[in-house]
Amino acid sequence: MLKLSKKSEYALMAAKYMAEVNHGSAVTAKEIAENYKLSFELVAKVLQSLAKNNIVISYQGVKGGYSLKQNPLEISLIDLIKAVEPDYQITNCLREDSNNDCSYSDCCKIRDPLAEVQKKIDRIFYETKLASII
Repeated sequence: MLKLSKKSEYALMAAKYMAEVNHGSAVTAKEIAENYKLSFELVAKVLQSLAKNNIVISYQGVKGGYSLKQNPLEISLIDLIKAVEPDYQITNCLREDSNNDCSYSDCCKIRDPLAEVQKKIDRIFYETKLASII
């Protein structure tokens, strides 16, 4: 079954929260975790990944936290997903770091068709902006 990872889900939820409530101030990982009843530790890691990938801005100090770097109309879902799951693919053999260690690589009949499906999924995630899930 195709499914987003928990990191990807948290990235989408955190970005959605920031887009909805950010009115000039930063939000904290704790605030997001409490509002969505999520794991604080995983939310914090996801926000760090989003900051490292220039999707959010991290503010240090007492009034620190995170805010979106761009308008939600400009942030695609693929940007959020790839920031936390750089090698996300629908099957392991399509991953860039895959060593083609599949025992069926000689006779596989589904890799190429699945690569086409992956391109379509990527295109949908690229075309879908954060603003559309708010």
